[in-house]
Amino acid sequence: MTPHSSPASRLDSNKQAALSISVFFPCYNEQDNVAQTVEKALAVLQKLNADFELIIVDDGSSDKTGQIADQIAAANNSVKVVHHQKNLGYGAALQSGFNAATKHLVFYTDGDAQFDIAEMPPLLPLMAQYDIVSCYRLNRRDSIFRRFNGFCWTKLVCLLFGLKLRDIDCAFKLYKTEIFDNIQLASTGALIDAEILARAARKGYRITQEPVHHYPRTAGEQTGANLRVILRAFRELLKLRSRIRSQK
Repeated sequence: MTPHSSPASRLDSNKQAALSISVFFPCYNEQDNVAQTVEKALAVLQKLNADFELIIVDDGSSDKTGQIADQIAAANNSVKVVHHQKNLGYGAALQSGFNAATKHLVFYTDGDAQFDIAEMPPLLPLMAQYDIVSCYRLNRRDSIFRRFNGFCWTKLVCLLFGLKLRDIDCAFKLYKTEIFDNIQLASTGALIDAEILARAARKGYRITQEPVHHYPRTAGEQTGANLRVILRAFRELLKLRSRIRSQK
């Protein structure tokens, strides 16, 4: 593992990092969203005049998401695709995206077009002081059940790990890529965001938060509200707390 300087003390490298960014989208059965999501992202990234790459993580989609992603990558050498042969879960998709990232910063948002990537560039200057920008959703456009579950989940995670965040699972986050050289992730499901933030905070990385707009899903189907997925995440949360306390 390559040694790094202490968190939030790398101001010289941040000047370079602000111009070097990997952006990725975890996708599962997003054939109706992936092309427009990538198109918007490329337009935003090209305006930044940055050294960038765009990564599509196809988490074993059973529709044409993977084929469309490959077509996009074939037409643009700034785009690459990571394929899972079968659906491995949201956490596994995020891990694949972080592992594939080669730039100084890494940003991810979901491939369901519920966020506007044009709200990402204003986050970049914050990386001169922080290591993670973890956004929270303004006027979350989900069902009452999902909003209530998200509220309870965030409160519980913050209580267990001493965090002060408004929206643990908001899929609009910017990181210094080096963080993922210094933490080991185990979660392959819905626990992934909680694990990243908890482990990063434990290591001393600085986290800030900013609001971001949230839009209704116009195509495809949500999968995160599956009761089995939610119950699994709650069960694994206490195990995660034990592992982090013992530095495993």
